[in-house]
Amino acid sequence: MPPRPHCPCPTSADIARGRRLRSALRAVLAPALVILSSPLPLLSQPMQLSQIIQPDPSDPGHKGAEVYCFMRKAGNNHEVSWTAAYALIKRQSASLFKTSPEHGAVMITEAVVKSPDAYPDCGQFLGALYGSEKPAPLQTDIPASGTGGPVPLPSGGGTTRHDRYSY
Repeated sequence: MPPRPHCPCPTSADIARGRRLRSALRAVLAPALVILSSPLPLLSQPMQLSQIIQPDPSDPGHKGAEVYCFMRKAGNNHEVSWTAAYALIKRQSASLFKTSPEHGAVMITEAVVKSPDAYPDCGQFLGALYGSEKPAPLQTDIPASGTGGPVPLPSGGGTTRHDRYSY
């Protein structure tokens, strides 16, 4: 008997192919479903946050935070510590654009907040990055007489261009 041209009924070959396909899918999907339904090892074992989040030593924010916190703990003021840390951040950043001072301060803050164990006692210095610490007044040689007028410049020889830029 010739096959009917428009019959939607499956043939015995179609049925056998379907069984092989279902068997192959079970062999592949069953292990995948077991893996996906198992609990995540990170959540099933309690860990401290400091063990999960470790600072990235190649991150410019980490390096800047390391320099800033070390210098502040060593007794340096904010301005000196910030200048050193920001110079390192600018130099180490792989960005096409220059890192702004505001972004540098955020990078240091993020590094300290993400890894407080890596930077102990540094949180107390973070406010200075945002202007909470006023710089110390400059020491000048102006007499305290308070004339308020122009300060005379010392004369006699002056500074030559060579002397000014010889460093």
